[in-house]
Amino acid sequence: MTKSKNSLFYLLKKVNFFCIVSMLIIGCKSEVSKEIKEEKVKPNIVFILADDLGAHDLSISGSNYYETPNIDKIAKEGTIFTQGYAGSRVCSPSRATIMLGKSPARHGITDWIGAASGENWRKHKRNDKLLPPEYVHALPAADTTLAEALKAGGYSTFFAGKWHLGEEPSNPENSGFDINKGGWDVGSPKGGYFSPWKNPKLPNEEPGENLSMRLAKETNKFIESNKSKPFFAMLSFYAVHSPIQTSEEKWKKYREKAVAQGIKESGFEMERVLPIRTQQDNPVYAGLVEQMDDAVGAVLDKLKELGIEDNTIIVFTSDNGGVASGDAFSTSNLPLRGGKGYQWEGGIREPYFIKVPFIENAPKEIGTPVTAADFFPTLIDFAGLNPMPNQTKDGVSLKPLFENGKISERPLFWHYPHYGNQGGEPSSIIRKGNFKLIHYYEDGRNELYDLSEDPNEQNDISAEEKERVSLLENELMMYLKSTNAKIPTKDPKYDPELAKEIHKNRVEVLMPRLEKERKEMLSKDYQPNETWWDSKITKD
Repeated sequence: MTKSKNSLFYLLKKVNFFCIVSMLIIGCKSEVSKEIKEEKVKPNIVFILADDLGAHDLSISGSNYYETPNIDKIAKEGTIFTQGYAGSRVCSPSRATIMLGKSPARHGITDWIGAASGENWRKHKRNDKLLPPEYVHALPAADTTLAEALKAGGYSTFFAGKWHLGEEPSNPENSGFDINKGGWDVGSPKGGYFSPWKNPKLPNEEPGENLSMRLAKETNKFIESNKSKPFFAMLSFYAVHSPIQTSEEKWKKYREKAVAQGIKESGFEMERVLPIRTQQDNPVYAGLVEQMDDAVGAVLDKLKELGIEDNTIIVFTSDNGGVASGDAFSTSNLPLRGGKGYQWEGGIREPYFIKVPFIENAPKEIGTPVTAADFFPTLIDFAGLNPMPNQTKDGVSLKPLFENGKISERPLFWHYPHYGNQGGEPSSIIRKGNFKLIHYYEDGRNELYDLSEDPNEQNDISAEEKERVSLLENELMMYLKSTNAKIPTKDPKYDPELAKEIHKNRVEVLMPRLEKERKEMLSKDYQPNETWWDSKITKD
């Protein structure tokens, strides 16, 4: 071989070597890029939780009085679960169910933390037939929270707003959240919705600042500082829990709207235990709802501004039904029966919206019955993390439904062996298919409703469906036994004659007073009883 040929051979070898190396480098870079790309598409999660917001307290869910364009936007751009349920009819149990993926019967927080139980219940002088059982007063330390699971999977975590899941060490900072703004053991907005409020976890900064908007601003600060990595932000509003407050401007807007729509002569009727509101015409409550919606809008705007809305899952829901009885008697959940604290659909059916922007052709509506226990496994699934079946024993991932698949049919359970401040009775519930059975502990009776035919629970069919009642009751009792659920006991000091007097007072004294207060709030001359347009303060 000549020198020129050797040189040519050497040159070709060199070129081939560099080609191979280049191909390897490009291939490696391609794999690295793929890994980086996969890492970047891990979705952000914004979980927005309202307090005491009813299923029909949004314009998109049927209200022609309240105005909620920003929350409606989440529903319109996402998926509406038309049969979405809270974990409980009151706050703490429901919030624990979201955090743990378990029902109250299993995690043991069966009442709002701070409620009296046992013989201490008598201090309320209600003269009830039963003494409520003791319950767990903090998140069980052995459990893994949703925040802890996401944090272990590489997420930055943030909490703002209402916690009400126990005192320290059962606080947000010890439950998986890197940052906590406003979450402590108290369940109501101490000091109200306008600064100065009384919250050791949320310093006052601007006189007169609105609490809901402040929580949104804190959330936006977190999102902005974590926009380049996956994050989980939980915005847990104190709104629309009492004391119901709004600005004079919003009160005037909704007072005029109520007048224009025509103020009904009567706004209440007697439910089984207490009067219950039948009209959505409370201008103070309407303003409070809109203030929360304004705050939701601020967060949605921030996601869009940062260019990350297409990779951010948004959840919106409420912890229990709207307050139609007791406390502030704020709203009506009609056509659903009952409200917060009640065993009927008005107490547990909720707005339940999930927006997953990166799934093409996700259904706009899903009619499968789902509960708050499903959020944990669903979000873990979307995050690409390992499922936790031992933790989420009552929840299932809803991801298959977004991909036009199915989940296995299952019974749903609720356990509330307590008396609600709003008129609810100690009872447990099973929903299986379209049938819902309510078992009452005062006398052991059952009610049965076919929700496909009677979604407003006006026709108890237990007498005609005795075999179905027996099967459902047995299944409910087996579930309660398997979870070691606590049940109430009879109070030997119950006085049936005194009970008649108390009920008579509710009909003849309380109901007329509520009607008078309703008319006063709609009067041109209405003056709130505090500086910042507040009303009644709830007991939980």
